[in-house]
Amino acid sequence: MANKSIKPTPRPVQAAKPKQEVIMDPTPAMDPTLPAWLSNFKIHVVIIALLSFLFYVNTSQNEYALDDTIVIVKNEYVYEGFGGLAGIMTTDAYDGYYKLFNSSNQLSGGRYRPLSIATFAIEQQFLGPIPKSKVDSVVAHSGENGAQEKKLISDMHVRHFINVIFFMLSMIALLYFLRYIVFKKNPLMAFLAAIIFAIHPIHTEVIANVKSRDEILSLMFICLTYIFAFKYEEQTDKKQHRWMLGMGLFCYLLAFLSKEYAVSLMVLLPLAFYLFNQYSFSKSIKASLPYYALLAVYIIIRLQIIAPMSKDSEADILNNPYALASHSEQLATKISTTFNYLKLLIFPHPLSADYSYNTLPYKDFQDIIVWISLAIHIALIRFFFYYFKRRSVISFAIAFYFINLLLICNIIFNIGGTMGERLIYHSSVGFAIAAAYFLYMGMEKIKPIATGRIALAAFMVVIIGLCGFTVIERNENWKSDKTLFFHDINVTPNSILVNADVASSYVNMAETEPDSLSRISDIKKGIHYFDRAIELDPSFVSGYLNRGMAYFKLKEPDSAFYNINMVRQLYPRYPRLSEMFFNVGVNFFVAKRYREAMNVWQMTVQMDPNNAQARNAIAVLNQQGFH
Repeated sequence: MANKSIKPTPRPVQAAKPKQEVIMDPTPAMDPTLPAWLSNFKIHVVIIALLSFLFYVNTSQNEYALDDTIVIVKNEYVYEGFGGLAGIMTTDAYDGYYKLFNSSNQLSGGRYRPLSIATFAIEQQFLGPIPKSKVDSVVAHSGENGAQEKKLISDMHVRHFINVIFFMLSMIALLYFLRYIVFKKNPLMAFLAAIIFAIHPIHTEVIANVKSRDEILSLMFICLTYIFAFKYEEQTDKKQHRWMLGMGLFCYLLAFLSKEYAVSLMVLLPLAFYLFNQYSFSKSIKASLPYYALLAVYIIIRLQIIAPMSKDSEADILNNPYALASHSEQLATKISTTFNYLKLLIFPHPLSADYSYNTLPYKDFQDIIVWISLAIHIALIRFFFYYFKRRSVISFAIAFYFINLLLICNIIFNIGGTMGERLIYHSSVGFAIAAAYFLYMGMEKIKPIATGRIALAAFMVVIIGLCGFTVIERNENWKSDKTLFFHDINVTPNSILVNADVASSYVNMAETEPDSLSRISDIKKGIHYFDRAIELDPSFVSGYLNRGMAYFKLKEPDSAFYNINMVRQLYPRYPRLSEMFFNVGVNFFVAKRYREAMNVWQMTVQMDPNNAQARNAIAVLNQQGFH
């Protein structure tokens, strides 16, 4: 019998095992039972714009303070209006100020931030430009009492108001960025984050100090870069929508021309594609390549314009605040300083315009604050990777905070200062995102739901009220150098610059004081603060210079000569040195100390053989027999 072929019994086909998906922790969608207005973009825009305006409109009554002098008041290019734009675009941001002191770049890496300064020049064109032939005289005498000072202050009122408008526009851009990219499913979270950022008191320096318009423009154009980059990626036919890519690159260039923070997008842009568009790593990088190319172009432009750092400033404690610290002290102090930023983000009080040497004393690794700061930031890194695996918005918030912090904490780049409240402006976007996320999630945890909503609404009302009171009051401190530093001396009594500015304010007050005793009292108060500044930094040239002028006004020629001579020893290239020595000689002459007057005027001629006043004075003394 033939064997029959036996067909094997087919095994049941097993279903293919599904690929293990990435653990997801997406932003929760907005509760559909919430009122419709809480997701309405137009209503959110109106509220954010109103808050921004109401919080800062009182700055329009302010004058100029702090770095406004360097960037605007003493900037020849700004006064020329449209005529100064070429100079602004092709020089260091502080080039005009450096020229006044026969100096060059004083800061590591230089400062190429032409966009905000260009806006000041454009404003000047409409406020009344100065002919180039008269600019030098206007710059030299800006800030002195008289009609020119009144015009300068009037112009600053306009500049402050424009700053508020720019801030409003930037907050609208931030809101759109948060709604469209970060919190796509939850516009209420985006709204909360935008409010938290807009009302935060740590931002008062950015809006109240007109010079810090660079921060405002930088963040606004960074947000617009994200928006156009994501809109371009949405298009199926990219050839027809290349204008979106072009707009993204244009905004990115403007962000760079505002301030260097735009470099953070080299990491943050592909990270956003990965987290929010669900791109792979390779696709995220590929989508970011055009922006990398623009970065290369910017670097080439910057290298052509920025001069090397002046050797004189490397040892200057005001431009290199860690010059006197050991390597371990430098690192420990920089780590501890990052903790100060976190404290001010959580509890923004007290605030100060300056944290220069010796506001934040050097620390070593035996200080507990150093280790607390280190532990917190290591924890943030661990949280980043934890949430990154889940493609959570919290990982983006941490990265936005951390990467921008690395640009200004001195650990990687020397920024020429210890810290500044304006410097945390970009990082605080990450703080606002995280705060909004956890506030909303906290509301969701409270039961019943209505109670959670009421709790969140009440919390935001209280926070807005407290921040509004703090911001509006702080804006008033920023009215002028005098009001600012008279307040901040109580917050940062060990700051060289704050002591020096309080001293200068007292001496300037004496100029308009009609009572002679009060005038003398003001000058002596000024000298007291100059003494403190010089005690903190015995090589503080500006301190000796201004203290010498104060003694000149008191008609104390010996003290005046000592201080001006110290300026000569520390900074022999100071442009008005011979003029000041001549004035000291006048003090000796008035005091009938003719021999000393002769000696000082002879020194004046040695420094400046073309000083006709000193030559004539010497001739007069020679005629009178004082050889």
